[in-house]
Amino acid sequence: MKAMLLRKTAPIEQNPLVFTELPDQEPGPEQVKLRVLSCGICHTDLHTVEGDLRIPKLPVIPGHQVVGEILETGKNVKKFNIGQRIGIPWLYKTCGNCSFCKKGLENLCIDAQFTGLHAFGGYATEMTAHVDYIYPLPETLSPVKTAPLLCGGIIGYRALKLSEIERGGRLGLYGFGGSAHITIQVALAMGCEVFVFTRRKSHRELAKKLGAVWVGGAGDDPPVKMQGSIIFAPAGELVKDALRVLDRGGTLALAGVTMTPIPELDYDEYLYWEKKVRSVANFTREDARDFLKTAGEIPVHTEVKTYPLRDANKALKDLKQSHIDGMGVLIVESG
Repeated sequence: MKAMLLRKTAPIEQNPLVFTELPDQEPGPEQVKLRVLSCGICHTDLHTVEGDLRIPKLPVIPGHQVVGEILETGKNVKKFNIGQRIGIPWLYKTCGNCSFCKKGLENLCIDAQFTGLHAFGGYATEMTAHVDYIYPLPETLSPVKTAPLLCGGIIGYRALKLSEIERGGRLGLYGFGGSAHITIQVALAMGCEVFVFTRRKSHRELAKKLGAVWVGGAGDDPPVKMQGSIIFAPAGELVKDALRVLDRGGTLALAGVTMTPIPELDYDEYLYWEKKVRSVANFTREDARDFLKTAGEIPVHTEVKTYPLRDANKALKDLKQSHIDGMGVLIVESG
């Protein structure tokens, strides 16, 4: 198998991912082995490559928005077939035994493992995954267009739930990259009015195209207060901006896996009137199943920019510099 391998973390400008030939992986008893068709790129991949996340072991192959076809199944795998198209997201496996798993909060599992961090991910021509954490995908869907749904879409869906926005409510989105451009479509399907706060001109144009009722900068004043908001950008200073225009009793959800320091907040100005701030940590398998069903019903459309596997460093540079409108996707077949 061929892969973009990370042996040592470094700024993406130093091209730390190296195109490498590796031994083929074999599936365990409860695993499947798949041929990777496409893999979305994500800010979490960038944080992994640059060392912002604690990496359990190196080397590692990033990538956790994977669309592929099953090549082999382990001896205990009964519900998936060779040739079937599947999706593999961020959540690779949970323990099933801790107090969080038992309460249905497997996203908080103390021994959770994640694709592209604890296990080799989708920046490769092949990979393996546990059968209980993969999702069947219809072959009628484009692998390229589907890949962004498997992290950006699912995380955005959980963030939308945790923002406690009601149908028909006023929702603020801060940052308008891969996840937000999917989330807005789900929110609009709920009848919400969506207000987008973003700097980049092309991102503002995309937000308007997708149906935002108002677009501006984080420091601008929208015509009305938000009843719920989500921050996708990993910038702690946005918390002040979002709370400033959040209505009484509203909830602000922080969707990033990392965030720069949040500034000191004046209680009366930013937090009083029962405003809530909560982080979004991973997702559950129920979130994934519900979102993929919802995305098919809407249906959700994804804006993508494609790269061959060998160009994974360039793709992550473009992501870091906000040069991608929508989501970047590696076409692994062309690696």
